[in-house]
Amino acid sequence: MSIAQGLLPEFDHEMTNTRAILARVPEARADWQPHAKSMTLGKLAIHVATLPGWVPVTMHAGELDFANHKQAQFENAAQMLQAFDESVKAARAALEQASDADFGAPWTLRNGGHVIFTMPRIAVYRSFTMNHIIHHRGQLSVYLRLLDVPIPGMYGPSADDR
Repeated sequence: MSIAQGLLPEFDHEMTNTRAILARVPEARADWQPHAKSMTLGKLAIHVATLPGWVPVTMHAGELDFANHKQAQFENAAQMLQAFDESVKAARAALEQASDADFGAPWTLRNGGHVIFTMPRIAVYRSFTMNHIIHHRGQLSVYLRLLDVPIPGMYGPSADDR
């Protein structure tokens, strides 16, 4: 079994869970934030929705420079879910096409002249994409809980599924 074949079931499971929580984002509360230092709900939601798009960048490019990166803006719930679906489709295709050798190639994250890290793509895929998505999805679930929006279960039933 290739590395990609081993990763795809987890990818599909996590993306299904991620879409379920994104579908609960109340568009009318996009400007809400739990604290002045926190992202708004809309900014966090579009960030989660577009993070799978970092998989093709990881697999097809040797680096990402934050100095040239533009974050998508939350316009409405439909746009956010469309962005998610498109980024998941592109991410899955990039994984399906990846060879084991591709996962071993070095990849760099930088901000202009400052190198943040260089790691093998497999480590970047796990930490910079998947763990990053799951981290912010958890953050999004807290935002929704504070807004009294029912939370879907991720790895079993949630308190709202009872």
